[in-house]
Amino acid sequence: MKVNKNIAVSESGFLFDSLSGDSFSLNPIAAEILELIRDQKSPAEIKRELLQKYDVSSSVLDKSIDEYIYTLKKLSIIK
Repeated sequence: MKVNKNIAVSESGFLFDSLSGDSFSLNPIAAEILELIRDQKSPAEIKRELLQKYDVSSSVLDKSIDEYIYTLKKLSIIK
């Protein structure tokens, strides 16, 4: 996965797509996941890292990350 070049994310979690003009406000964990994607981590690596860091069940995390990645792809934020 790769974050598209036209995507900018501020430190406060404000995401802006310069091609479409769309903007989104990311919560801290969503911004963290996007940064991990930017660091070219695989979904499995992202899940492993977040499981170590947060008190969440593996099944909940799997579903949440899969849905988030699906949404990012649908919005052309990642490819």
